[in-house]
Amino acid sequence: MPELSRTQVVVYAAVAIALLLVGARAIRGEGGGEVSFASGAEAPSADAGGFSIGGQAGDLVVDVTGAVRDPGVYRMPAGSRVNDAVARAGGAAPEAQLEAINLAARLADGQQVVVPERLPGGAAAPGVASAEGPISLGTATVEQLEEIEGIGPVTAGAIVEYRDEHGGLSSVEQLDQVSGIGPATMGSLRDRLQP
Repeated sequence: MPELSRTQVVVYAAVAIALLLVGARAIRGEGGGEVSFASGAEAPSADAGGFSIGGQAGDLVVDVTGAVRDPGVYRMPAGSRVNDAVARAGGAAPEAQLEAINLAARLADGQQVVVPERLPGGAAAPGVASAEGPISLGTATVEQLEEIEGIGPVTAGAIVEYRDEHGGLSSVEQLDQVSGIGPATMGSLRDRLQP
């Protein structure tokens, strides 16, 4: 068998170490699960405003509030949907108006999911988008987006598609990457949308 040069030994050692690290990380990742801050399953940490933010790489932290049984801040696996977050918060309360939110939308890290409450007479509670108030970027429907001046059905559909493909949007500014949205439209969006 031919002798290995010093360079070859170093390269083989580096590859072996990299493989060991990847394997260890994969094994460590298999034992993880969801952790709810609201349930107290993870110890609080003063350096994160009272919540511990450790967890699996790729996990999302979302705030679920409104008409749910157990509102709070929850850790969700990457790729989770709004429906998963509502379920994690104990499910919708009897007075919830689930048809006012997009349960199929992907969650984004740091997102707040607000489940509106139905008022007596079937009216939506404050917080549900109306023609006068800002529309939630995380839950806006194509129809709600079309109400914004300068947004037609094609652009509204492109916004929802972009949001779903990118796992949500954390700011209105991200919409400038959507085809068909120029500076004038961005001005309208800033006035009518909230993250």
